[in-house]
Formats: sequence, C-alpha cells, structure tokens
Amino acid sequence: MRRAILVAIPVLGVAYLLQTAIIGRMMLLSGNADLILLILAAWGLQERSRGAWVWGIAAGLFAGLVSGIPWYIYLAGYLIVVGAARLLVKRIWQAPLLAMFAVTLIGTLEMLIMMYVYRTLFQVSLPFSGVFSQIILPSVLLNLLLAIPVHSLVRDLVDRVYPAEVMA
Repeated sequence: MRRAILVAIPVLGVAYLLQTAIIGRMMLLSGNADLILLILAAWGLQERSRGAWVWGIAAGLFAGLVSGIPWYIYLAGYLIVVGAARLLVKRIWQAPLLAMFAVTLIGTLEMLIMMYVYRTLFQVSLPFSGVFSQIILPSVLLNLLLAIPVHSLVRDLVDRVYPAEVMA
C-alpha cells in the first residue's frame, strides 16, 4: 500500500501537469481528453497493481482543488472509474484492451454527464443535444484514442513497481 502511495504522488503530479499544460489544450470541437481518468482506468485494470482506490481518492480530491467543478463530483467519478476497472479485471482479464476501452467509455460518459447535471442545476442550463454532440462525443473519441498508449505506459509502470515473481 505504501508503494502505491509513493508511486501515485509523482505519477499523478506529472499527469496533472501534462493535463493542464498539453492534453487539456488539445481539443476536438469543445471536448478534450482526461488523462487522469485514463491513468486511473489503466492502473485499476492491472491485475498486480495495488492501491487503485487510493489513486482514485487522491486524483479526485486533487482535481476538485484545481477545478471549477466541486471536489465530490471528481471524487465520485474517479472512484466509479476505479470500481469499474477493478470489476472488469476480474471478469475480462483475457482482453485487457477491450476492458480499457469499456472503462474509458463508461468513465468518460459518467464524468461528463455528472458535470452536465451539476452545471444545469447550479450554473447555466444548456441543451443536452448540443452538449452531447459538441463536448461528450468528442471527449469520448479523444479518450479512446489515448487509451492504448496510456494503457501500455501504465502496464510498464506496474511491471516495474510490482515485478512478477520469478518461477524457480
């Protein structure tokens, strides 16, 4: 567990820097990718990884601090992503990329719909059809495009942090 926390701090820190400086600026229509969501999904899908829930809590709290959206929306959204990943790792472990695409799709949709509901209730009401076509669909596409490289990088990180036991 300590190892997961020690790895989570620098990895999520660098990921937030990349998200705000580079990834967040790459837009398709009005949608953009969520690198943190992808990292949490990929970490949760690794069978040997530990502390995925800690990663989800840390990411949710930090995102809530640096975003205009309340912390509890990010916390709930990221924990749902981790939960879906941990559930799928037990069910579809033979097809890790398929599981990554499924968690990415589910996570992106639930995060953006929760943000839409919050903004509709407490800020400004926007038509769902416009939000869906201009923000949600492009964000899903960008996240799905980044899912494979992020999955590969996180798998390599897990292999270094939790090396496989050598068979004698």
